[in-house]
Amino acid sequence: MVVLDSLQESSATAREAAADYLTRYCPWADLDAVLLVIGELMANAVRHTSGWWRLTLLVGPEELVIEMDDSSDQLPVAREPDFSGGGGFGWHMVHRLAGRVEVNPLPEGKRIRAVWPRPAQAY
Repeated sequence: MVVLDSLQESSATAREAAADYLTRYCPWADLDAVLLVIGELMANAVRHTSGWWRLTLLVGPEELVIEMDDSSDQLPVAREPDFSGGGGFGWHMVHRLAGRVEVNPLPEGKRIRAVWPRPAQAY
């Protein structure tokens, strides 16, 4: 498991550390897809909160789990994509790339959990 947070890391160094961890401990994962999800969750935490964020990566025997905690109690909302530059693509992308996505309130913020099951051929 690796835990990275805004008190010790910038979002860029956290992404680099996540890529290193995934390369070492989760070679079966689609690194590009997982890093896109991490990048989107991290960008939203930085853009839409005024407080802290914490990224946790856990590789287990059955799955890869990414958790992004942040200080905002505002839950993500899917928006209609705006092809003229207004955004609205990220939350849809997260749901398409991850095997499962959960959002849970925390006492001081929220946790977004993205889970990828380990493919059968990776055993």
